[in-house]
Amino acid sequence: MRAALYRQTGPSSVLSVEELAVPEPGAGEVRVRVAFSGVNPTDWKSRSGATGGGPLAHGFQVPHQDGAGEVDAIGPGVSELRVGQRVWVYLAAAFGNCWGTAAEYCVVPAERALPLPDGATFELGASLGVPAVTAAHCLGLGRGPRAVAGANVLVAGGAGAVGHFAIQLAKQAGARVAATVSTEAKAELARAAGADLVVNYRQPGVADQLKSFAPRMDRIVEVALGANMDLDLALAGPGTVISVYASEASDPVVPTRRFMSANAAVHYLLLYGVPKAELAEAVAWTSSALAAGVLTELPVQRFALEDVGAAQDAVEHGAVGKVVLGTGWEGNAGVPVFRHGQANAQ
Repeated sequence: MRAALYRQTGPSSVLSVEELAVPEPGAGEVRVRVAFSGVNPTDWKSRSGATGGGPLAHGFQVPHQDGAGEVDAIGPGVSELRVGQRVWVYLAAAFGNCWGTAAEYCVVPAERALPLPDGATFELGASLGVPAVTAAHCLGLGRGPRAVAGANVLVAGGAGAVGHFAIQLAKQAGARVAATVSTEAKAELARAAGADLVVNYRQPGVADQLKSFAPRMDRIVEVALGANMDLDLALAGPGTVISVYASEASDPVVPTRRFMSANAAVHYLLLYGVPKAELAEAVAWTSSALAAGVLTELPVQRFALEDVGAAQDAVEHGAVGKVVLGTGWEGNAGVPVFRHGQANAQ
């Protein structure tokens, strides 16, 4: 099979596409024939060495956590999936697994391959995983949709992948949702996702507009705590929880006394360390929302598998929408292969 991989961390030039033997699923595992592989910030950070880590356990790493395709083979002890079933995959390259989704096939524990409804595209399936499950956990914190039913929710970065799914999941749960963005084009994306109010944080009067919408936010889904600290505190009060899912270039100084005075809490999360039961709750919410038709695609930028380095660079440099790699296969039909420079937003 063709697979993107790296044998040492570093810049995107350490990535190559090579022929590898097709991996076999072990007990409790499934093999998935990948149609699309989703690219997330965590992927280029892991490859660059920015998140630490020593020598690669298997001598190489096929990157990317998220993907979508069809179950191709089933290992012993798996009964919940069948060969030929359409699935979306999450955390494929986590916990020491060398078979990420940037390849024609990947092998994952069966619980990390979820049914993909017939009405959902493989591109949407490959866009879930890290972004949607992170959004679900930011909102529910182990309690699922009931945690934000009837709540006032602020989503910072409402045009990003996590922000997009956070808006849709919160709306499904019955929350009132405001979002902040930096441009009118991004505002259109947040509105299309279903936000009740969208505010450009670069314009004056942001806090006043948000306070008119809700004097106090119950939940804030935060992508940049340091940059948004004052705004978050202006909207915080007793019971407010700020869920922080991304780190900034330098750690912000947290004004503990101000948070104490507001009786607000800051909850940090990294998906790989979320307790198993809470992760399962977030995955279940994501899966049920997908089945209900609640979750929709962001604009997609497609790259060919051979352009994996360019795809990761695009994400590192802040690509708007979702970046995916196409393997050249989608069910029984061929997938258009997009070379770098031809990747397009739909």
